[in-house]
Amino acid sequence: MSTKTNFKRIALVAVAALGLGVLSSVPASAQTSGVTLTVTDGTSSFIKSDTTTAATINVKGLVEADDSLTVTAVFKSRPSGGNTVLWFALADSATPTMAAGRVIDTQVAGALGGLVAPAAARQGTGANKYSVLETTSAASIIRFSSNDSKNLDETLYFQIDSSTARTAGTYTYTIQLKAYDKSVAGGSGVAQLVITKDVNIVVAAASDVSTTPSAVTSFVDILASAQASGSDASDAVISSVSTAGTAAGYIYVGNRNAAGGVSTARDSITATVTGAGQVCSAALSASPTVTACGKSVKVSAIGDYQFVLQADGSSGSSLITVSSSVAGWTYTKSATFYATAAKTLTATVAHPLAKIGSNSGIVRVTGVDSSGSNWAGTPYIYASSATDALVGGSTTPVECSAYSSTLGYASCPITTLTTGTAKFKVIDASTVALATATSNEVTITVTNATPATVKLSFDKATYAPNERARIYVTPLDSSGKEMQSITADLLASGGIAVNGAISYTGSTTTAESLTATSITTSASTSSTSGAKAGSMVYTVYMPSAGGTVTLSATGGNGLPVAGRVAITATATVTDSGAAALAAVSALATTVASLKTLITTLTNLVLKIQKKVKA
Repeated sequence: MSTKTNFKRIALVAVAALGLGVLSSVPASAQTSGVTLTVTDGTSSFIKSDTTTAATINVKGLVEADDSLTVTAVFKSRPSGGNTVLWFALADSATPTMAAGRVIDTQVAGALGGLVAPAAARQGTGANKYSVLETTSAASIIRFSSNDSKNLDETLYFQIDSSTARTAGTYTYTIQLKAYDKSVAGGSGVAQLVITKDVNIVVAAASDVSTTPSAVTSFVDILASAQASGSDASDAVISSVSTAGTAAGYIYVGNRNAAGGVSTARDSITATVTGAGQVCSAALSASPTVTACGKSVKVSAIGDYQFVLQADGSSGSSLITVSSSVAGWTYTKSATFYATAAKTLTATVAHPLAKIGSNSGIVRVTGVDSSGSNWAGTPYIYASSATDALVGGSTTPVECSAYSSTLGYASCPITTLTTGTAKFKVIDASTVALATATSNEVTITVTNATPATVKLSFDKATYAPNERARIYVTPLDSSGKEMQSITADLLASGGIAVNGAISYTGSTTTAESLTATSITTSASTSSTSGAKAGSMVYTVYMPSAGGTVTLSATGGNGLPVAGRVAITATATVTDSGAAALAAVSALATTVASLKTLITTLTNLVLKIQKKVKA
């Protein structure tokens, strides 16, 4: 080995030894030892940001009298658009009696960039909670110091202010821990030890901005009016004239992601019409403008979408299928298109007896067009002749209501002039000359009777416990016949008294309503509400126990003196217990009879056997 090589090796060893000596040296005046800095990344979300999602910073070490440790948070990086308020908060400490030594410097100058502590007024509630705001000119410092030697063990929460708007992404800060030989708040002290570590707060993207559509939260509704926005609603019953280009309804597609977000889910949606009508692409608007129209239209939707259902000139039923290519859902909706002209109209009388004056909805009419679809246009009613018009108004057609898909008919009014009978017809146009369909002729009877007496009645004679019952108040004319609809004081003060424990439901069937004295009777009968033409109806529920329920009242001032008498009505509630007992008793009687019969038959068999042996 050459002398030159030996000198090189000796030089390298010397340099290494010198380097190790420099790295391990600590100034003689250092008064801190065992100092460590531990950081844990935090998480946050658009919903939750508190100490449970905060990053943590733990500082440990021996602090001698007048020594201090400072923790500095320096901004490093954040997502584009992120500009948020952060909090330093002291967690529960393992160091006893350190509370009095906890202070915060309001600002430290320097070129590090990062955070500036706010004024004291923004330090929140509690002496150990501090708010810090991102800047580019300074850093926020928390200093720990003591008048005595202490084993420091402090944990800090580092979190995003929950009231601040957040941008999804990673917020990174450099945490610096410095040890000083005395408490300082600025530039005069020299740090004996510096430890730096990065800490991250990761804000997850909000679930409601996901672009993935969900079959669970998405929906499709068919509506009568266009929408600029919406939520899942009940489908409307769509019946429209078949004139080409007429908007019949609107197909609202709730294209939602798993969190129900209305504007980010991306899907390919197809709407197809089978039968009458066509579908058009549009947009979310209360007054949408249609673009492409046809029997089938496919669109790329981002968030909720809306199709327009149009007439295409043909009448009949329409089936609309709406499907998703990505989420995989399919919905079917229906509509009906009817021709401008009706093929047939059918009229019926709703009020058995009309009164003099206005009679709303006295005639009902249904119609079909040439395709057999319900004709839902506007019908008109008129008196068949001038003679009929003397009783029922005019030979000039009067507009009826539009067809109601809920009721299943259109209603026509008649204003009568005097008592008697009159005949009427219904047409599908505003004049007889323009009409293409005319209904059957119906006869209206107009009376102007005055009440002479009033009666009470139930709709049944016997009820089960708690069964619904109808109570009717019915005025009668002098001949004992039921009358046209009237309003009169038919009952005396107190109205109807009930001796049974009946119960009530609804605003017109409370106990107070039975005490009414002025009674308005119905003009028509309804199987749904229980209304009966010429009567006032109350809906009640019978007692749970068996027995007799009795109604009692006295005729009121709207009746002649002879009619102001006491009236009653009774109904029986069967006692379920008594009925069961009666059934058991009947069964026992039957069993006893069978036993007797069996004994008789047995004896007869024995006699026959004896005779056979003999």
